[in-house]
Amino acid sequence: MESKIAVIALAALAQESRLAIFRLLIQVGRPGLPAGKIGEALGIAPSSLSFHMKELSHAGLVTSRPESRYVIYSANFQAMNDLLTFLTDNCCGGTPCLPAPRTGMQPRRGGFPMTTKIFNVLFLCTGNSARSIMAEALLNAMGQGRFRAFSAGSHPAGKVNPLALDCLARNEIPSGNPRSKSWEEFARPGAPPMDFVITVCDNAAEEVCPSWPGQPITAHWGVFDPASDDGSEDQRRLAFSLAFAVLERRISLFTCLNPASLERLALQQQVRDIGDAVPEQSE
Repeated sequence: MESKIAVIALAALAQESRLAIFRLLIQVGRPGLPAGKIGEALGIAPSSLSFHMKELSHAGLVTSRPESRYVIYSANFQAMNDLLTFLTDNCCGGTPCLPAPRTGMQPRRGGFPMTTKIFNVLFLCTGNSARSIMAEALLNAMGQGRFRAFSAGSHPAGKVNPLALDCLARNEIPSGNPRSKSWEEFARPGAPPMDFVITVCDNAAEEVCPSWPGQPITAHWGVFDPASDDGSEDQRRLAFSLAFAVLERRISLFTCLNPASLERLALQQQVRDIGDAVPEQSE
């Protein structure tokens, strides 16, 4: 990539609304979204949205294609990769210094002290079919080997929502072999002891939880239910992408914590603050 092209791309992204649009299209993946859905998701007026889409298209960061009566916009992943390569080319004289992608992240040198302790984290929602499933997969991918995630539900649906799996696949997050299961599994003798129990839906937070062995730190990170969207397929996919974005931002903050170095009360407050730091609705 030439310097002039990189400058144009960076200038296009140096504006809050355009950055939000580009991040949303990255999260949605290659299928993309029509302009109306982008504006609806981000609260951008049609006139402003049209201007921002032209700027992003001019910078080569967004592509468009006609589909039925709509124009579908998608992130140009090749342009994004070219820009990242340009910015990091010959970084540190060729010595690896950046963290690996989230699907195989390793701790940075000089980061957290080495420890044999792996912290178990249980994500809870009502049906254990969407939000908690995505949270489990995200933390296992982003946890740098320091966290082991699980998920369960107060009233499990018995099956995982396929749109949750689709959203994980589009964002290249391994889902493993998830299943919808009761939170009682983790309260039984012999269950892995939890260090953290985090509810991601309001209904589960209001219910009486089982007595967890080991007195784990608890927190509530309410996330709107993407499975409740009864719109078109595009609308449902967008709902899952927005919920994914909220969870990813919260879990990114969570993985920056060093539980081994914090007193219990301070750690509990920081974990609970994450739910307030990132709004329930993606901005």
